[in-house]
Amino acid sequence: MFLYYALPQKDVVRVTSTEVIRTDFTSFNRLFYAQADSGASELATRDLRLINTERRKTYLFGLIRGGYGTMVYRNEDTGWIWPPYFKFDSSDLQAESAAQISTTEPYQWVQITHYGWRVRFLSIYPNAISVTPVDGPDHRPMPWFNILFFIALFAALLFLRAAWYQFRERTLDPMTDKAGDRMDEVGADLAERRGRLKRWLDTWRSKK
Repeated sequence: MFLYYALPQKDVVRVTSTEVIRTDFTSFNRLFYAQADSGASELATRDLRLINTERRKTYLFGLIRGGYGTMVYRNEDTGWIWPPYFKFDSSDLQAESAAQISTTEPYQWVQITHYGWRVRFLSIYPNAISVTPVDGPDHRPMPWFNILFFIALFAALLFLRAAWYQFRERTLDPMTDKAGDRMDEVGADLAERRGRLKRWLDTWRSKK
C-alpha cells in the first residue's frame, strides 16, 4: 500500500476545468497533502489547486478498459519532502492544464502522471506531477519507472538475502557451534564432578 501510494501512476484523461478552492485540513487528511508552495508559509488553511478531468476507467492494473468516469487531481509542490518528486512548478502545471481544457469534440486527451489516492469521503486527491498530450483515450502508457523500480527492489532483496546467509555462515554458525561445544564441555565437567562426589559419599557408607 505504501508503494502503491508513493510510486508514479499514469492516467489518460480529458481536462474539463481547473479551479482553486480554500481548504481546511483535518488532523487525519493533512497527512495526505504535500506542503505549501515553495516560498509560502505553511498554514492550517490555504488555497488548493484542482484539475478536474474525465478519465478512461481501467481494471486489473490497466489491462482491461471500461467506460469513462470523473477524476479530480490536486496540484501541489512537493518540494524536498516525501515522496521525492522535487516538484516546484505547480503554478506552471496549472497553466498547462488550463491550456489543455477540452469540452467540445474532437477532444484533446492528455496523460497525467500522479501519485496518491482519491478518497472522496476524506477529501483526498492524487497529486498531479506532469501533463502530457497524447493521441487519444486508447493510449496505453507504459510504467517504465515502476518496472525498473521493482526489478531493482527484487535485486536488492536477493542481495540482502545472500549477505544474510553469508553473515550467518561466517559469524553466527561458528558462534553457535562454539557455544554448543562449550555447553558440552560444561556438561561433561559437571558429570565428572557428580561422579567424584558420588564415589566420595560411597566411601562413607557402611559395607556389608
